[in-house]
Amino acid sequence: MRLKWQFGIVFLSVGLLLGGCRSKTVTETPPKTTPTTFVRSTSIHSATDRQNQRQLANFVSAKLKTSQGIYTNYVDTSRRTADAATGHELLSESAGMWLEYLATQHDYQQFRTFYQATVKTFGSHGQFSYRYDPRSRKRFAVNATLDDLRIIRALNLYDALTKTKRYQQTAANHFATLQAGALKNGRLYDYYDPQTKQTAKTSSLAYFDFKTLKYYEQGSRTGKKAYKEQLKVVHGGYLGNVFPLYAASFSWQQLTYSTKNLNTSEALETLLHLAEIGELKATSRTWLAQQVKGHKLYNGYSTAGSVTDNGQSTANYALAAMVFATAGDRANYRQAMRWVWQGQVVTQSSPIFGGIGNAKTKQSYSYSNLTALNAAGY
Repeated sequence: MRLKWQFGIVFLSVGLLLGGCRSKTVTETPPKTTPTTFVRSTSIHSATDRQNQRQLANFVSAKLKTSQGIYTNYVDTSRRTADAATGHELLSESAGMWLEYLATQHDYQQFRTFYQATVKTFGSHGQFSYRYDPRSRKRFAVNATLDDLRIIRALNLYDALTKTKRYQQTAANHFATLQAGALKNGRLYDYYDPQTKQTAKTSSLAYFDFKTLKYYEQGSRTGKKAYKEQLKVVHGGYLGNVFPLYAASFSWQQLTYSTKNLNTSEALETLLHLAEIGELKATSRTWLAQQVKGHKLYNGYSTAGSVTDNGQSTANYALAAMVFATAGDRANYRQAMRWVWQGQVVTQSSPIFGGIGNAKTKQSYSYSNLTALNAAGY
């Protein structure tokens, strides 16, 4: 479910203390157009979705949210791992998803408070560290470009819904920071390390948030060219009509697409970003509908389409629901959401009641909870 595996231990081992050195913020003139494109024009969720969403939001707010961010898991871990966040570590990914929820629910005061906490916890050199461990007060050096774009999107969504310009300049400055690092010369890299001045060598196709990219790049000839090339990179990763998903990543050194197995969450993020700009292929939508209808949306596939991980994730059904909703497919949205709510804990005596997780083990991950939470609002 996480999108950060490509960093590698060499980057993950580098941390900054909360009060570490920060460079001067990069500034940029905000786009002239209002960010109304970030507001969804249709609403297809049901009364059941809303009721379950309220219970889920109560769980997240009471059991996962802290003054610094959102726990990665309800259950803490005694040991930390280098390659992925665990337990009560915090992720900028979760922060962006929670901000999106708060904006869509018009909980503007909580949005402002939580954004301030997000900057304090993750803010580093104008971008956002992807991970923070409150136990050791360790802020990891690198960002994750999709997570930054998600936070930027949430700021624009707030302004669009409130009809204000409160975060207009702030969001533009965050995007300018990306352009100086992880979006250098129009190329979208997975991360940027402001200490070493190094970018990743790859671009995960799931990281191309085209709606946000277009909003900031449409105002100039250079930006429009960059956007066109970014879209070309993703389109070039299409695996074919037999298995109509996209390669995991593109290598800028070798100018080739990855042949590694697909993480389904990443693959569905790619489809969602394409759907948001009207570029979702009919073959992809049909394939996804077939998997959802048969309850066979598995966690991993080879690039040839064979199943490599036969587990199933609530988050993946929530992402599928978002894809269908964006494409205006009400019937398949409803089917996907029915599978989502099967993952919700309904035992009232459980400490994770209302959350997405395992009532027996009490494992409840932020990504599944927040993806389901936002899918229920479509």
